[in-house]
Amino acid sequence: MKCDIIVAGVGGQGTLSVSSIIASAAMSEGLSVRQSEVHGMSQRGGGVVTNLRLSDQPIASDLIARGTASMILSIEPLEGLRYLDYLSPDGTLVSSTNPVVNIPDYPKLNTLLETIRELPHSVLVDGEEIARRSGSTRATNMVMVGAASPLLPIQPETIERFIQKSFGSKGERAVEANIKAFRAGREAADLV
Repeated sequence: MKCDIIVAGVGGQGTLSVSSIIASAAMSEGLSVRQSEVHGMSQRGGGVVTNLRLSDQPIASDLIARGTASMILSIEPLEGLRYLDYLSPDGTLVSSTNPVVNIPDYPKLNTLLETIRELPHSVLVDGEEIARRSGSTRATNMVMVGAASPLLPIQPETIERFIQKSFGSKGERAVEANIKAFRAGREAADLV
């Protein structure tokens, strides 16, 4: 088994937290994990991308080859499409529908979402709205982990344990909001 994931977003969206939680959960279940990050101009709203590789066998490289990713997990739709050439023919693009308009010629949102919907395998969720209903708009990234979780080779309970560890220092309310966001994202993906 192998699961290669491109995690994409914009600086400040918690892309690195997403990768860290998935990687930690996978390692705790005995999977081999390799991870590589590119931060770009993340502090200025630029792109952040992580190559996250999970396998039940040893992994030789941190980087995912074009056309081989099992999933693109995107917290922002344009960033997900930016890495589309990495997606395998049976791979899935999981994306939030909420744009971060950080460039003057940002494409029309309807065009982006239609492009994603036309892919053979895609999951679109309104990450911000689901996070808001879960108690914190800052938990959009955990909504997206939840939406991707049915496609991950990791038990949801294990992911929740690492969400709790990751946000534990921020207090019980933060932990509860992020776990609630994860569960709501998972439920939203099941409805799609």
